[in-house]
Amino acid sequence: MAAYSGPPSDSLKEAAIEFIETLALCIEPSSIVLVTGGYWGLMRIIVDEALKLGFKVLILPPLEMEDVRFPSDAIIVRTGTSFRVRSVFLVRTSEVLVALGGASGTIQEVITAYAEGVPIYILGMTGLPTDKLTVFSPYIDDRRTSIIKVINDPRSLANEVCKYLREHPRGG
Repeated sequence: MAAYSGPPSDSLKEAAIEFIETLALCIEPSSIVLVTGGYWGLMRIIVDEALKLGFKVLILPPLEMEDVRFPSDAIIVRTGTSFRVRSVFLVRTSEVLVALGGASGTIQEVITAYAEGVPIYILGMTGLPTDKLTVFSPYIDDRRTSIIKVINDPRSLANEVCKYLREHPRGG
């Protein structure tokens, strides 16, 4: 999960909660692990809602933010790396990358996911810099290493992610 590290708008908070709630309805929460790069900004909303609904949550904080107080029921891996390197770990750990809106860090994670062949699902119309990524959908270049889907509705986004995970089971 790639998400804004700054203070999210109320509408973005609502969209993130709708996404997580819909995800919980279409896939058994205990069957997947949601991975974030921290516990602040929009990521905090995602983590709290996911834990509340029974998802397993893995947090990979960067070295500069390892002292943040994290939820006791989340799995914390202190990578000892910078923000940017931590983002590579986040992407390489993921079966799909969901971007619920963000700025340069989220954009880096989207580009890294594309280069690594990780499918990307982006929430559009957030009012954040990631809205500019629509120009890259469905592919950044002719290599077509991964598909990029931009979906403006958080419920539809969650359903698309569930569909992908059902069609591509782990180890399948």
